[in-house]
Amino acid sequence: MDQHKLLHIRTYSQTFTNNPNEKFLLMILCSQAKLENDNKSVNVKRGIRTKCEMGWRPGVAPLGYINRAFGGVKDIVPDPDRAKIVTEMFHKAGHEGWSGRRLKNWLDEQEFTGRSGKPVSVSQILVILSTPFYYGKFQYPEAPDGTWYTGAHKPLISKELYDLVQATRGVYKGVWGSKVFSFRGLLTCGRCGADITAQEKVKIIKKTGDYKRFVYYNCTRRKDPNCPEKYINEENLCVLLQAFIEQNYKDIRITDKLQAKIEKHYHTTQTLLGHYKIDQKLDEPLIEYARYILSRGTENDRTAFAAGIETKLQIRESQLLFQR
Repeated sequence: MDQHKLLHIRTYSQTFTNNPNEKFLLMILCSQAKLENDNKSVNVKRGIRTKCEMGWRPGVAPLGYINRAFGGVKDIVPDPDRAKIVTEMFHKAGHEGWSGRRLKNWLDEQEFTGRSGKPVSVSQILVILSTPFYYGKFQYPEAPDGTWYTGAHKPLISKELYDLVQATRGVYKGVWGSKVFSFRGLLTCGRCGADITAQEKVKIIKKTGDYKRFVYYNCTRRKDPNCPEKYINEENLCVLLQAFIEQNYKDIRITDKLQAKIEKHYHTTQTLLGHYKIDQKLDEPLIEYARYILSRGTENDRTAFAAGIETKLQIRESQLLFQR
């Protein structure tokens, strides 16, 4: 209004014009509305916290439970159609070592579906197997600093069985997205066109008792559940990527940020060779930088390197190709 771009403000019961008194009244009403809105937010958070302390998880109950409202009281009870199957699924995963895909095939035979009426996916099964709600605990909000509560609902499994499932699957995986895999997002499957994802396995070296981390890349199989593309570990993938860059460096597009790192590394290498009077012919800058990063770089170095490659690649039968 002060800039004369707005003639007046009209609400359901009032009209405010470019008048000092009316603008002052409008400011007071807006401040009051803001205060009421902030108080509602505080009250809602207090109500959610109180509900959690009473042992009731906010939101939709996990598969195997249902939300029930009776006589003005809301609680969570086992789903009579799904609870027993979910419990049996934990037993098969923990005591018999069944994989997620084998469990899916079994659930499909049982005609087990989600609330939408569709069969559950492998990713949904893995989420169920890693949800502590089923043994009586839950975290809210689900974040690294979220508070843990003891649920008032009836557990479907014991804490011991839950721990056995996690140990069998080789997890406590942490928060979703907290792990970084260097080459995820760079590759797609050359057979079905789905994305290439990654997973880690931590194994104990029997001779030394040390833990060693292995990273494997594989097709997500979202487009073809029966895609035959095999897993490849990160070390072999680095070898394949190095060879691919040496053969196709002219056709690979990279970001300006990565180009600057490559030029800096190339200049530093030339300076060191000249300083120590080492007669060595260098390859192309991209080849030299890739050779250094993929063989001796840290995980963060490899992640930044992969993020700087704009050209998308495919992997098919353990061979790298340009994405079609």
